Amino acid sequence: MADAMKIRAQRNGNVADVKVLMFHPMETGLRKDAISGDVVPLHFIQHVVATHNGKTVMDAQWSQAISKNPFINFRIRDAKAGDKVTVSWEDNKGEKATIEATLN
Repeated sequence: MADAMKIRAQRNGNVADVKVLMFHPMETGLRKDAISGDVVPLHFIQHVVATHNGKTVMDAQWSQAISKNPFINFRIRDAKAGDKVTVSWEDNKGEKATIEATLN
């Protein structure tokens, strides 16, 4: 999925503030198509993982209750310049996306 996410990771002292915007339709399986009236199939991000230098700092299991194009914000302690922050997701159809940022 092209441009599936945007990330901004900024360090303030030894704490990194990480913001991630994920581009995904997050369909609940309850909405009907406006033209055909057919139910739009279930399609949502179900697993999100964030790592700091390869160590998992967040592991989330989501359901279809999350809104379209979800935004997450979290902080990481003991962050240093040059550290890598990676965020990955996988949806219920097996699609995946990963993004990485290097702290300044």
